[in-house]
Amino acid sequence: MKIYDFDAVVIGSGCAGYNCADWLYDLGYRNVAVMTERKNAGTSRNTGSDKQTYYKLSLAGDDGDSVLSMAKTLFEGGAMDGDVALCEAANSVKCFMKLANLGMEFPTNGFGEYVGYKTDHDPFCRATSIGPYTSKKMTEVLENAVLGKGITLLDRTQAIRLLVDGGSVTGVLAIDTSVKDRVEYVAVRTPYVVLATGGPAAIYADNVYPLSHTGNSSLALEAGATFGNLSEWQYGLASTKFRWNVSGTYQQVLPKYISIDQNGVEREFLRDYFSQPQEMLKNVFLKGYEWPFDVRKLHGSSYIDLLVYHESVILGRDVYMDFRQEPWGLENGFDCLDEVSRTYLKNSDALLPLPIERLRKMNPGAISLYLDHGIDLTREPLRVAVCAQHNNGGVRINANWQTDVKGLYAVGEVAGSLGIFRPGGTALNSCQVGSMRAAEHIVFEGTNKVSNRFEVLLNEAVNAANSLIASTRSDHSTLREKRREYATRMSRCFAFLRDISTMTQACLEISEDVQAFCRDNSWQEASEIPMLFKNLDIISMQEAVGAAMLACAKQYGSRGSAFVLEETDFMDRCPKEENVGGRSEIVTVQKKDGLTVERVSVRPIPERDLWFEKVWNHYNAIRGQKQ
Repeated sequence: MKIYDFDAVVIGSGCAGYNCADWLYDLGYRNVAVMTERKNAGTSRNTGSDKQTYYKLSLAGDDGDSVLSMAKTLFEGGAMDGDVALCEAANSVKCFMKLANLGMEFPTNGFGEYVGYKTDHDPFCRATSIGPYTSKKMTEVLENAVLGKGITLLDRTQAIRLLVDGGSVTGVLAIDTSVKDRVEYVAVRTPYVVLATGGPAAIYADNVYPLSHTGNSSLALEAGATFGNLSEWQYGLASTKFRWNVSGTYQQVLPKYISIDQNGVEREFLRDYFSQPQEMLKNVFLKGYEWPFDVRKLHGSSYIDLLVYHESVILGRDVYMDFRQEPWGLENGFDCLDEVSRTYLKNSDALLPLPIERLRKMNPGAISLYLDHGIDLTREPLRVAVCAQHNNGGVRINANWQTDVKGLYAVGEVAGSLGIFRPGGTALNSCQVGSMRAAEHIVFEGTNKVSNRFEVLLNEAVNAANSLIASTRSDHSTLREKRREYATRMSRCFAFLRDISTMTQACLEISEDVQAFCRDNSWQEASEIPMLFKNLDIISMQEAVGAAMLACAKQYGSRGSAFVLEETDFMDRCPKEENVGGRSEIVTVQKKDGLTVERVSVRPIPERDLWFEKVWNHYNAIRGQKQ
């Protein structure tokens, strides 16, 4: 077994993980490492949308934006801590400019202003983008910075347990997945661990996460860290053959929605639910701006999500967006469009026949993106479904992105930094701000030490892992079968449509599966052992997420992307009414003897001291003590 000593280790190689390692190095921590299952995997590098959004303080125009204004926008989304919102607003420009200086070509006008646009839940034009691959490019420029500094990269290394002593982290146990014929353990002795493992993507069958991304959130759960807002997810329309969000321009060009039954019979199914084409086209267009499913828009753009779900899941038909045909109402021109939709297309010089031509005019990269993945939108329709896209919750953090386990930080999607409703693109800002804040706190204010019981804790962890491996050895493997079973149940019972009785029964089944894990999950070849630990991570997180969703549904009803059914027939569109008082609370989950589910009040936006001399002295006192 290899044992490394580092001053800090970052687990994850997305734009949050790389950014944290880069800041640690620049702030003086040179003996750091990035641990990753596969450096080219993960959501940051492999996902996006029509023009993937980065949300930051407005840097153009005359709207009079401010740090406090942006913090209020984030905070007013509900179930978000005010100190985190303030940090994300205050540090957004600093983190954005770092990316620009590293080579992110965010567009500017002729005077150098970083122009923007409005995204969902955004009162200002704070959003910007470099196109479909914004986060991919972020990951690449940050990776270049990290590798250019010689920071250690532990690739093909799957973390399976955090070593914790008395509520403080002291190391990591991992598996070297490049070794296929046996188990090769890797251990890291360190006082600081930064989780940047992304959301628990693999808990769902229907999701837009890349297949290469599975998450590893149970590392924090098993270490005793508290989670918050695990019930708050975003769901939306996505392509399924190649996993990608079909938001923005894909909807604004007004494709034709069709479904095909088992006999190959095609129909434009949206026509069955709208009496006039004007209303249908308006809601499809708004789906671009309002891509995430939102219970407040059940009678608007989110009705499209419900109809797609009904057509595909309930009726068992395959649903497609077809860019080669005009939808109902546009066969003879644009006269039936509402003013907003028509003006947008006109201003974009896109009042053109056929959705594919409008898409080619407005966003040609949206066509070439699919072509790069073997899908030609000019020749075939695009199969879509309502999919899980992002977990707004995660490990509960403070304003330095530190968890309640000392020395353990959570950054990026694994962190519970976002609330119920959030402007599109805030996740990218949050991952950059959070990873920088964690690095700064470790370097300038960290006091954690490696435990003198490290070897004892390591031996205990290795023995537990060996016991799990030995008890699940078999002459046949069930790992893929069980993963499909776990994920299918999650998508059926805990997605955007939530029925309390169904969730109650499913929670019992999940808990039984946790207890029966060693009986049900078996491996045959040593190369499957990493998958064994991944299945354990999946079922553990399903138990935590399910408990949070059930508690939230009972207490708060429908909110965000959660449509809690009052009636069994969701087509009646009768959501369980939201208890809006819950927007000032966060549902937390912690694993002690079992799962403990509680409600806590959000932390308010703090009062700030803006007197320069006081701030200057305090800043120098913190920075100077470790220089």
